[in-house]
Amino acid sequence: MATESDVIYWDNADLDEILLQARGVKKYFPIKRGILRKTVGWIKAVDGVDLDIVKGKTLGLVGESGCGKSTLARLILRLLEIDEGKIIFEGKEIQSLSDKEFKSIRRKIQIVFQDPFGSLNPKMSIGETIEEGLRVLGIKRKERRKRVRELLEMVGISANSADMYPHEFSGGQRQRIGIARALSVNPLLIVCDEPVSALDVSIQAQIINLLKELQERLGIAYLFISHDINLVGYMSDMIAIMYLGKIVEIANSEELFRNPKHPYTKLLLSAVPEPDPKKKILFKIKRQADIVEAVEQGCKFLKRCPYASSDCREDIPLKKISSAHWVRCVKLK
Repeated sequence: MATESDVIYWDNADLDEILLQARGVKKYFPIKRGILRKTVGWIKAVDGVDLDIVKGKTLGLVGESGCGKSTLARLILRLLEIDEGKIIFEGKEIQSLSDKEFKSIRRKIQIVFQDPFGSLNPKMSIGETIEEGLRVLGIKRKERRKRVRELLEMVGISANSADMYPHEFSGGQRQRIGIARALSVNPLLIVCDEPVSALDVSIQAQIINLLKELQERLGIAYLFISHDINLVGYMSDMIAIMYLGKIVEIANSEELFRNPKHPYTKLLLSAVPEPDPKKKILFKIKRQADIVEAVEQGCKFLKRCPYASSDCREDIPLKKISSAHWVRCVKLK
């Protein structure tokens, strides 16, 4: 029988197709109080996460604000160091690499930030911003300028705009520039951290369609992070549902929408507007803005779940229920 590290959460994928694996990844932040700033507890931002990202495909990561999505993204980018577990990229455990060794991998994993206004340096022209990564790679200036023009046109910005500054562009245009910057070093994986949440609805579709077009053209893999399950469903091949630091369900997009299993996934889907007003939502869950009493062991969703019982206080692994569907729920026998 395969060990947990051998498990692949994608249907019909093998190890050669896996670009990145996370296994048992944890990141805790201390809660400090008092004059002496004594540690009185821990925020379990990422609490034993397992997932795979396949070459040229999109893994969607969905959950409410504060569930640990962005922290996980920063662990993958090694902007934060993990406390436990491992992240493997192209067969290498990235947390064990020195800064010098990781440098060759860093260009292969890029990020598109949520805020197109704050993610660009206002003192640099957009051409200089996009060139930055190319300069680090030692590419000559003439070649850099040519590449910048190509990238701008690729994302739908006039190549003649290279000498303009971020304040001269709209929010949607700035996000396109952010995408061009991420593409500049030919990455294999782009982490899209809520890439359209700060944009007008009319612009969001344009950016999403651009990302899909670029993926088809360049074969890039995405980790697409959002709290909008409908948006993730449109964008992703596989979807992972995250709640309070844990992955509670993983399935391919079609399967997840057709046959959700975890109560939290059902809650997220119940919040999606129903096109047929006569159709009643039969599934209801206690909705809480904050979980005051943390669940130290067992299901993180325990205090909101209508099906909760004493069994839910056990440690619950992700369980395979079909070839493309994994759920962390003790009620699924």
